[in-house]
Amino acid sequence: MGQGENSRELILDTLLLIDRDGEYSHIALKQVLDKYQYLDKKERAFITRVVNGTLERMIELDHIIHSFSKVKVNKMKPVIRMILRSGVYQIKYMDAVPDSAVCNEAVKLAGKRGFTGLKGFVNGVLRNVSRNLAKVEYPSREKDPEGYLSIRYSLPAWLAAQWILEYGLEKAEEIGEGFFAERPLCVRCNTSRISREELAERLRREGVEATPDEEVPCALWLQGYDHVAGLPEFREGLFYVQDLSSMRAVLWADPKEGDQVLDVCAAPGGKSFSAAFAMEDQGEIWACDLHENKLKRIREGAERLGLACIQTTAADGRVFRPEWEAAFDVVLVDAPCSGFGIIRKKPDVRYKKPDDLFALPVIQRAILDNAARYVRPGGTLVYSTCTILPEENEGVSDSFLAEHPDFAARPSPCPDRWGDRGPGDSVPHRHGTDGFYICRMTRN
Repeated sequence: MGQGENSRELILDTLLLIDRDGEYSHIALKQVLDKYQYLDKKERAFITRVVNGTLERMIELDHIIHSFSKVKVNKMKPVIRMILRSGVYQIKYMDAVPDSAVCNEAVKLAGKRGFTGLKGFVNGVLRNVSRNLAKVEYPSREKDPEGYLSIRYSLPAWLAAQWILEYGLEKAEEIGEGFFAERPLCVRCNTSRISREELAERLRREGVEATPDEEVPCALWLQGYDHVAGLPEFREGLFYVQDLSSMRAVLWADPKEGDQVLDVCAAPGGKSFSAAFAMEDQGEIWACDLHENKLKRIREGAERLGLACIQTTAADGRVFRPEWEAAFDVVLVDAPCSGFGIIRKKPDVRYKKPDDLFALPVIQRAILDNAARYVRPGGTLVYSTCTILPEENEGVSDSFLAEHPDFAARPSPCPDRWGDRGPGDSVPHRHGTDGFYICRMTRN
């Protein structure tokens, strides 16, 4: 199978799973790549690039299509809509793919999917885009900053307006650009089984570029891999995937050997695993989630990594469990959030409707209020999110602290390049990580 019709069929099917059927982008892409593991590295990279690129640039792509089509994108059949979007993405952002090949393969694909009568339409739009792309007009940065930001960085208009209000246009542009940047994959070494240096050397022998992080001693940055779960080192439990920002939350929590730790919203388990390593697998960690399938993944991960101190239990973070009152040295609350800090990894996050987000701070605060009851006197409570929206971050932690005088915000016990003052946040364009927020508190 080459980079021709079949590859583009897989791209189309993946995009339809996301756009038409509502599947999460990272899940849909993983399903396809797992199913077709026999594809060569170059082809898998091509599929990944086009799927993710089409999703992350979708508002701009629709703007370009509307410049050459009388039919609005939302009025098109889902198949035709995604054929055009992925085609325009390749024309604009993938110089290695000839425009003629993009057009020809798109027309073939439309016919193969039963839209023979629309082959001329697909051909006309894409060839027009190819010939006249430089003539497409964009909103003025000066006269229409919200429209400009929305189209250039494929942000919903409401989110573009909010970012300009919160950060100013220049910083909002930097954040938007940061979410497009290609970055290595961050993983945490299982230091109970292998040193970071030994793991890096083994990965290099597999053809993977493995670079140690300068400040976090367990972290490696990987490039040049094909299928990370297919690496022998992954299967042997020598590392797991975790962004540096997420590792920081556990570093701030600073669990010790023998501690009792509660991870309130634990799935997929990364913070529980990091805490277990920090504790030398001595003590007890309760990892909670609402859904059994997610708890199963945590158990499988713990088994692969050789960790024995992690227990899983189904629990709603908002519902009080009397047996846990004041029972834990460390409580981690990585609350459900909008996810606007991980747009780079999950590009479809940016298209969430604002109505879906209004209730989040209420839920976050309810979980935090309940979790606080589980912290023993002198214990540590860490609130974190993977979003950059202030109302979900300091808005929640500040209101909590104002109403809980028995808790006080504390700086990180492990100063790093982000600084040693808390609460703290990280943003992709400045720190090269996911967008993340951490507030460390102790109970008096």
